Amino acid sequence: MKKSLIAISFVVFVSNFQIANAASEAPVAAEVSPPGDIPDSQAFVVFKSPIGFSIKVPEGWSRKDGKDGTDFSDKYNQISLIYGASDMTVDLAYAKSSLAPELEKNGHAVQITKIDEVALKPGKTIKIAFDSNSEPNDVTNKKVREENERFYFVKNGKLVILQLSAPKGADNVDQWQLISSSFKWN
Repeated sequence: MKKSLIAISFVVFVSNFQIANAASEAPVAAEVSPPGDIPDSQAFVVFKSPIGFSIKVPEGWSRKDGKDGTDFSDKYNQISLIYGASDMTVDLAYAKSSLAPELEKNGHAVQITKIDEVALKPGKTIKIAFDSNSEPNDVTNKKVREENERFYFVKNGKLVILQLSAPKGADNVDQWQLISSSFKWN
């Protein structure tokens, strides 16, 4: 019993340390010439999700499927699709009062740059733009400063979060617009 309490106390301590560490993490400096531009000549293919949506993604990027989503990545660029259930309305007020603070609390040195309601093919959706530190590189342990755009799509009890990430300063405006505007419910 005593060993169990010590083990539980240690897990709680480590968990609290990791949460506090993430919240107090300092932003890393942005690269002067950041890697990560998606070339203007990049070909795109349609990804069809088994949960009922499709979206264009860059051809040739690595794909990792999980139980709650799919990630596409190439170097420091990443497209994350997170799936879930939601019966709530995601509007600007909710984004400002709940979603943005949650990102700041749980992310790596997150700084929100803009919260907006945007019109895309499936209708109005919430877009949160923010800067953050990347996860450490598996080999070098290096982090880079990233810019991110996160979109929240909700329909018939389904939630899909689209997050686009690249090194801060990379020129991906047109490609990110193509990707986010290609999202559609099937």
